[in-house]
Amino acid sequence: QVQLVESGGGTVQPGGSLRLSCVASGFSLNVAKIGWFRRAPGKEREDVSCIETRNFPARYRDSVRGRFTISVDKPKNTVFLQMNSLRPEDTAVYHCAYGPADGMLCALDPRKYDVWGQGTQVTVAS
Repeated sequence: QVQLVESGGGTVQPGGSLRLSCVASGFSLNVAKIGWFRRAPGKEREDVSCIETRNFPARYRDSVRGRFTISVDKPKNTVFLQMNSLRPEDTAVYHCAYGPADGMLCALDPRKYDVWGQGTQVTVAS
């Protein structure tokens, strides 16, 4: 069974950090496309970051570039999203998603992803 399980969310003050984890099961991250997306209350889902695990560069939305870092631990079959300098506008439910690798830079397009995790809540507030 193909499954993604996120963890690591929580409540932090502005300027704080969190590291989200996305554990994959039922498939290997050796050849995959993984995206992180988020949805804030009352807002549309938006892309955050993605990576194609065969050593293509990661991609980030402009508002998180330089603050967030996506990484892959292939032996642990886990993708991480390190989030630093968090802002109140980063508050959302964060989901990781899997899509088949297509041998190119990953797409920040949720339609390219087939399997989604249940999400983890991130709240940034003083």
